[in-house]
Amino acid sequence: MKDPLSRTFAALADPTRRAMLARLSEGEANVSDLAEPFLKDMSLPAVTKHLKVLEAAGLITKGRKAQWRPCQLNGEPLREAVDWMEEHRVAWEAQLDRLGAYLKTKTKGTRHGRK
Repeated sequence: MKDPLSRTFAALADPTRRAMLARLSEGEANVSDLAEPFLKDMSLPAVTKHLKVLEAAGLITKGRKAQWRPCQLNGEPLREAVDWMEEHRVAWEAQLDRLGAYLKTKTKGTRHGRK
């Protein structure tokens, strides 16, 4: 996937990755802290793969402080996804409003014995 928006949505598609992002929204965390809630259900290498997907999508950045690997949330890709969704929400709402108005005219006609 070359498109940044596609990488963002693909990364957000997984509940484990969304949970990691939710944790990072509270502040910086190291890889061990992010992995801990998932280790009873998956291996550390599997958790690391999830982190790599988030990093490749630009949703997190990983640093290095001696043995510690701090991760931080990067909100810019999320803002771009929200902007894209908002643009399409407005368009779809306009279409649904027109459909609703059309259906009201059809419903009024059938209530009065007309078809």
